[in-house]
Amino acid sequence: MGKITVEKNVGNIEGLCIITPAVYGDSRGYFMESYNERDFAEAGIDVKFVQDNQSMSSKGVLRGLHFQKKYPQCKLVRVVRGRVFDVAVDLRKKSKTYGHWYGIELSEENKKQFLIPEGFAHGFLVLSDMAEFCYKVNDFYHPNDEGGLAWNDPHIGIQWTEVIGEYKNSANAAGYTLRDGTPLILSEKDQQWLGLHSMFSFER
Repeated sequence: MGKITVEKNVGNIEGLCIITPAVYGDSRGYFMESYNERDFAEAGIDVKFVQDNQSMSSKGVLRGLHFQKKYPQCKLVRVVRGRVFDVAVDLRKKSKTYGHWYGIELSEENKKQFLIPEGFAHGFLVLSDMAEFCYKVNDFYHPNDEGGLAWNDPHIGIQWTEVIGEYKNSANAAGYTLRDGTPLILSEKDQQWLGLHSMFSFER
């Protein structure tokens, strides 16, 4: 049944893919295959995923930008409830798009998936009252291997959907809101990350 549509190298960044599954619906609801190894292989995506993760976040929560240093992961992300603005930043030092970013809205309505290869930082912002976020990874979690990048680094210049605020030389979320006044919410750790010129890059 299955079958997917794949848009490759989105934003002219090698390896980033947007995947749209076939959805079959009628008056009762819908059916879709959220992952089919054969369909992905036929589309030229040969990744062995070993773990599924899921999180729930409220409106205004921004998670990221995260990456794994010694054990980089390829991620296949999607939203099963609500909507988020999802972002990937190329940290592959030898890439011609090093430091470039791409963002896409993922939602329960569009059912799009975002494939983020190894060597990228990743983060997302919740735009709905709440969102359930799911992602597959091709390596297991390794404690103490997480790195991070300031979500608002002006050298990258991510245009976060609906975010209003003034950069004050740090990743601190104070003073930032969504357009409707919802405060931006980041973990303490995510407000401590430094910018692109002060941090780790993948030698690839």
